[in-house]
Amino acid sequence: MRAIDLHTHSNCSDGSFSVKELMDYAHEKGLCAIALTDHDTVKGDEEAMNYVQEKYPDMEFIPGIEFSTVNEGKDVHIVGLYVDYKDQKFLDKLYSFMNSRIERNIKMCKKLTMEAGIPISYDDLTKAFPGTVITRAHYATYMLEKGYVTSRQEVFDRYIGDNCPYYVPRENILPEQAIEVILENGGVPILAHPVLYHLSDEKLDALVKRLVDAGLRGIEAIYTTYEAYEERQIKELAEKYDLLISGGSDFHGSNKKGIDLGVGYGKLFVPEEILPPIKSASRNSIRECCW
Repeated sequence: MRAIDLHTHSNCSDGSFSVKELMDYAHEKGLCAIALTDHDTVKGDEEAMNYVQEKYPDMEFIPGIEFSTVNEGKDVHIVGLYVDYKDQKFLDKLYSFMNSRIERNIKMCKKLTMEAGIPISYDDLTKAFPGTVITRAHYATYMLEKGYVTSRQEVFDRYIGDNCPYYVPRENILPEQAIEVILENGGVPILAHPVLYHLSDEKLDALVKRLVDAGLRGIEAIYTTYEAYEERQIKELAEKYDLLISGGSDFHGSNKKGIDLGVGYGKLFVPEEILPPIKSASRNSIRECCW
């Protein structure tokens, strides 16, 4: 049985690989299928689809996205798989969401400059990383290169991690909104890496139930950082709420050192057998030949 990877990033958001480099690497790793799930953008999906169809007919490309949303002041991510990246209504929604991300970044830059004494502006970031969706990973790279910190991890531990004094949550984008947009588009909404939200069992269960009521179709039950008991817990939640099981490495290239495509820290294996049910849940998968 071959492996798949349904959670990856290119340099269209905060990964270090170009789209073509990522697709080449996926084929080199022997993956049966790969999804590109850049943060709040589908910019790389068409390039990846055309490239894979032309060069790697033995590997399936799955167009995707990872929405960054806010739940009770903390980030919660919703992955969309088999999205139609040419749907104008969908693209209009992404533009609206992007404005929220921009406003958040402007505020966070101001806090870092005025309160932390770290001179950084949104213009600085966009000039340093042109044509990409600015995420906190870009702050880490920029601050390290400028010598404001001694490591990327320091950026998240001291400055802009979820509970840090200079972190600014995004406004007005709830997980339910991302789910609605993905469903309207014909894609499959997946709750990404739920263990990373550090919720109690009761709160995680309540969140999953709430999102299922909103139309959530799947949950990331296989993930790079999970311990065996955590994978079991999420699979039990999937069974309880009749959710599809998804999984992926969350590969970012050199921006998340130690995490390799398809295998995470070395033990990850996402089996191809989980893909057909996800594919069947999408209205778009039947139109692949038209993409």
